[in-house]
Amino acid sequence: MSDINTAQAPRLDGGATTSVFSDPSWRAVAAAFAFNGALFGTWASRVPAFKGQFSLDAAELGLLLLVLAAGAIIAFPLAGLFSDRLGARRVTFVTAVLYGPVLALLGFAQGPFMLALALFVFGALHGAMDVGMNGWGARVEEKLGRPVMSVFHALFSLGAGVGAGLGVLATHMSLSPATHLPVAAVLFAVPTLALLVIADAHRPEGVRKQEQPGKVKMFAIPRGTLLLVGLIAFGVSIGEGAMADWSAVFLRDATAATESAAALGYAVFSTTMVATRLAGDTLITRLGPVVVVRASGIVAALGIIMVVTANAVPMALTGFAVVGVGYAVVMPLVFSRAARDPDTPSGTAIAAVATLGYGGMLLGPVLVGFVAHLTTLAIAMSMLAALAIGVALLARFINPAN
Repeated sequence: MSDINTAQAPRLDGGATTSVFSDPSWRAVAAAFAFNGALFGTWASRVPAFKGQFSLDAAELGLLLLVLAAGAIIAFPLAGLFSDRLGARRVTFVTAVLYGPVLALLGFAQGPFMLALALFVFGALHGAMDVGMNGWGARVEEKLGRPVMSVFHALFSLGAGVGAGLGVLATHMSLSPATHLPVAAVLFAVPTLALLVIADAHRPEGVRKQEQPGKVKMFAIPRGTLLLVGLIAFGVSIGEGAMADWSAVFLRDATAATESAAALGYAVFSTTMVATRLAGDTLITRLGPVVVVRASGIVAALGIIMVVTANAVPMALTGFAVVGVGYAVVMPLVFSRAARDPDTPSGTAIAAVATLGYGGMLLGPVLVGFVAHLTTLAIAMSMLAALAIGVALLARFINPAN
């Protein structure tokens, strides 16, 4: 289980003619992204059940979620190291094998402490697989000679939606996590692992150019243009985190939306993000990554301005939809660019920008809440527009030649 560790840029001229669907590696990476999202969505759908089962208050639940995030952040550099030494394909396969059983174990936790331990491992596998599959996806992108990362990230979102949807169904059927989570793990793991094995069987011999272990660092602080690429990830992920946690609150406070209408804010944002990611690779092929990132930052900023100036629910929802379009394809391009960094091994580079991105996702809601406390929620949300403009200004660094 190994992969090509070269750093060639994928062609963006649309010249490749082979259908991506016929490529076993493409199908395997697509399945890995969907699988990673599905298991995370499954867990997220049962958070209320765990909260009730262990009588957790808001602070205790927050600590458990922080433990999960800590597992992911600690795993990022380790996954980057192993991706560079052993290959992103192998890291993806190993984490996929372990990810399902750990999800199942969550359902059998006998108390908050055991649940915290299981969540730490679950978060670590989630983060490690994220690094591995993005690295493998970048290699597939190079082989196919066309952008494909945007569709991979769309499949993660779709997988998360399917996992969460089946979780809702399990809740309505009164299935306990101890029953639901093992069933979901098997349901999602079997087809995914089958596609991973098939992809390995079709792998040509001698395709791996392995990094010398002495040249690979466990963690490399991003510097130069990679740091600027990481700042792009940081700016976008702060906005994504804020959308998840503050969109409904903003709609209720600013437009007096009902509770059900307020919940539509994040739903609209997520829907347009997935739809744009599905079309994102075509846009990148036609316009190029620099133009797409620059336009994305501008579109996201305009959407946020629409949101904070809205005095009615329809305009605010339209703004959230526009923000989803703006944020959609930036992170896939960031991971693709990191994998092709000329100065840092691909796994280490992906781990570095993933850490910045995940950190932004965690910091975003906190930052918005802090600024809203000092000023107003509208002013706090307006910061996201400034960050989006910053993304547009840094867009040229998404091209390794710059």
